[in-house]
Amino acid sequence: MKADEVAYYLQHNPQFFEHYAELISQIVIPHPHGGRTISITERQMLSLRDKNKQLEGKMGELLQFGEENDTISEKMHRLGVAMIAAGTFQSVLHTLNFHLRDDFAIPHVALRLWDRPAAADELPEFADVSEELQVFAETLGQPYCGSTAGFETSSWFGEASTHVRSQALIALRNGGGTIGMIALGSEDAQRFYAGMGTLYLERLGEMASAALARVLR
Repeated sequence: MKADEVAYYLQHNPQFFEHYAELISQIVIPHPHGGRTISITERQMLSLRDKNKQLEGKMGELLQFGEENDTISEKMHRLGVAMIAAGTFQSVLHTLNFHLRDDFAIPHVALRLWDRPAAADELPEFADVSEELQVFAETLGQPYCGSTAGFETSSWFGEASTHVRSQALIALRNGGGTIGMIALGSEDAQRFYAGMGTLYLERLGEMASAALARVLR
């Protein structure tokens, strides 16, 4: 008989061990870490211990993720409260930059808005943006995370542009239309990477959109 045939038989005939109970104590198998042989019962205990260690490891990871999410949620709450309190365009910009840099440790933050109000020509937030980028922002279903290569947004970071290796691009929307974009940059190529979770970035975009739409109305 082949090994898989034996395994199939034992799986479908569990009464075998009732009829030959003494075999369990007589059969010995190699120790999983080598050096000696052990009984089936002892091997089962080792297997259960290994599974228990794996479960403990996964539980530790879940607890760590939970603590990290709690920390981020607290930071998002502080940002949201501050954005609600901001009553002018400049105060919204200051609040956004302060919290993202100091609370979230994001070194580079840039903002562009498409519609330029009167007397706003000198503000960098209303600098010209290509139609191609505006179309890209319009099609974003969720924030873009990845390299800065090929994006005009890399120039938004000023003198640090040549050092920024990863970015997150968040479309700003008012109602159904796109009104601008936030760019977050980092020298760490893995800070914003393709495939990362974007839930909190989406919430950031929603809060910033609502605050900016309110003060620019």
